[in-house]
Amino acid sequence: MPLSPRVPELAALDVLLSVARLGSMGAAGREHGLSQQAISARVRSAERQLGIKVFDRATTGVTPTYEGGLVLEWAAGTLTAAEQLASGISALRGEREANLTVAASMTIAEYLVPGWTVTMRRKHPTVVTSVRLLNSTDVVTQVLAGHAELGFVEGPEVPPGLDCREVARDELVVVVPPAHPWARSGPISPAELARTPLIQREFGSGTRNTLERALPGCVAPLLELTSCTAVKAAVVAGNAPAVVSSLAVAADLTDGRLVRVELQGLALPRKLLAVWDHDRGLRGPAREFLDLATGAR
Repeated sequence: MPLSPRVPELAALDVLLSVARLGSMGAAGREHGLSQQAISARVRSAERQLGIKVFDRATTGVTPTYEGGLVLEWAAGTLTAAEQLASGISALRGEREANLTVAASMTIAEYLVPGWTVTMRRKHPTVVTSVRLLNSTDVVTQVLAGHAELGFVEGPEVPPGLDCREVARDELVVVVPPAHPWARSGPISPAELARTPLIQREFGSGTRNTLERALPGCVAPLLELTSCTAVKAAVVAGNAPAVVSSLAVAADLTDGRLVRVELQGLALPRKLLAVWDHDRGLRGPAREFLDLATGAR
């Protein structure tokens, strides 16, 4: 069936995702080898085509709007599917010597995997790396089923049958918009956090699993979303709290778009892990990719 005229081309979606991940037009331009003006023009063109404002602009950078966060979430899935299609076609035509399928949790996929894949492509240009963006539970399922040679999850536990290696460390933090009462009240207790409806990641995500292990008995979420970008946009739009990865909100805390709220007597650290099937082991491109990931710590 014909695509809607409101669906931008893949290249435009790739630019939107780069701007969201890097937080500025200039940084996205450097990644794509384009000027800041060219990136800005492409973003404006995509927004006109979509009929949606994807980013709020400020002197400190850009941040997704609530609607833009949803568009970016869907765009990420579209680009992943397109990469899988391209990899499959290349393999059928014998154009590449090797292929690698990596499954990664959303936080790791958004903030760490892009750098690893760029380095992998530079060091091993004949290897096509396909990345599947999933939550941690689904990453484990994909690796155990043999659909991905290597996975990246946010812990806290690794199921039987998988080997693992730590690739980074992270911490979950409570964030609110500047107008929220918690932004001015100082530290809150874990009990207050547990009884407050939060904007949360979906069930099965590493962020959700870590929070529920640390705070059993949390009330039902105010809203569930499947990406860090969408959660952040909803926090700002809904003036509501969330518990998110420190990786995901570093720029937002620096520019004041979000405020970190301290927890009394409770920290939420976690390890970010690479996982692979114990029996199949790791070899070839998968081993190379793991070495790049651990070397980037």
